Amino acid sequence: MKKILIFLLLSIVFTSCKSTSTAVNNRDTKRENKYIVNHLVENATDNIGVKYKAGGTTKSGFDCSGLVFTTFESENIKLPRSSYEQSKIGKTINIDDAQKGDLIFFKTNKSKQINHVGLITEIKSDEIKFVHSSTSKGVIISSTKELYYKNSFAQINRVVE
Repeated sequence: MKKILIFLLLSIVFTSCKSTSTAVNNRDTKRENKYIVNHLVENATDNIGVKYKAGGTTKSGFDCSGLVFTTFESENIKLPRSSYEQSKIGKTINIDDAQKGDLIFFKTNKSKQINHVGLITEIKSDEIKFVHSSTSKGVIISSTKELYYKNSFAQINRVVE
């Protein structure tokens, strides 16, 4: 009887320890995800100045989804190749909840479906800055304060929690 009682007490102690380690694991996961987000942004912004190239996924030229695809691939995160397909990945979130590292999508040139993507680099109270590959300027940082992007904004997705 004593052995059973000791076994039960030890089971309770070890079970409660497991819940503590889960909290530590969650904290570690958040810390690791913050590192991943910072690395994604750093990797994407390292390409500022690279020219636009339709279908491009290298330093010789990027299109918008190619930049995002290659950036996430650097962290072993597999995304679809097109901005429209990328818009189906992760969790769609409210613009007010946007964070650095989220993907921002647009319907440009009066398109009825998503056709442009960028990676959020900075959030200010009324402005979101994002790195993307523009057909006219190549890889640059733009802002949702710019009328073109303000008028064509579609959604924001979080891929890394």
